[in-house]
Amino acid sequence: MTTTVSKLSGSNVKSPRLLRWASDGPRATMEFATYLSTWPAMLAAPVSDDLQPILVLPGLGTADVNTVPLRQTLRRLGYPTYGWRLGVNIGPSAKITAGMRDRLAEVYERHQAPVSVIGWSLGGIYARQLARETPEMIRQVITLGSPIKLERHSQSNARHLYNLLRRFHVTDLQLPLEADAPPLPMPSTAFYSRTDGIVAWQACRDNPGPMAENIEVLCSHFGFGHNLPTVWAIADRLALPAAESPAPFRPPRWMRYAYPGR
Repeated sequence: MTTTVSKLSGSNVKSPRLLRWASDGPRATMEFATYLSTWPAMLAAPVSDDLQPILVLPGLGTADVNTVPLRQTLRRLGYPTYGWRLGVNIGPSAKITAGMRDRLAEVYERHQAPVSVIGWSLGGIYARQLARETPEMIRQVITLGSPIKLERHSQSNARHLYNLLRRFHVTDLQLPLEADAPPLPMPSTAFYSRTDGIVAWQACRDNPGPMAENIEVLCSHFGFGHNLPTVWAIADRLALPAAESPAPFRPPRWMRYAYPGR
């Protein structure tokens, strides 16, 4: 399904309201509890023939521990999956800016194959930056609730934490993000949720094209990595053949309810 994404400029798009923000954590906890009892369903998910390496980048204020459920599931499917090993994501500090590039190069050299990079929230912004800097190292990019088209900090409820950590940053986000950037040269999938309590869902969608797709899921912001329909769709995208224009996502019938509009 093709989704038209228009620019946010001049719109009244703002960060999610207080109730949605306050409920995001409790909703994510419920999603995790549900995932613990339903994750065996993932063993029937599609798997690629070549089992490419995967690097997972966490969101602002989180670390590898927050991506454990996602990484463990992908490992059970057979993928060599790695965390970034850079501690808490405090934004683009010198350590993080250089460290994630080094980590990508390390995984690429270890497997002698392009890496699929999954970025959650701010991690997705990093993932797309890495894809533009070193396209030869990256097979595909998947973003989870990442405000990749953020125009104003007021479109994110994480802005207060981001501003608090700004003194550690060596670069800053140039807003609007990707204003004049061309499409990524490799397949990319942007997951977004209208029930996201942290960032405006409109800012999490890419401009659709032959190599880019948006997938809407019913999910909290903190639940992207352990929400069964989201993780299933991630596995589906990872199973796509390399170096091909990806076929549109088609959810299984028994889970179609979780993907609005499909």
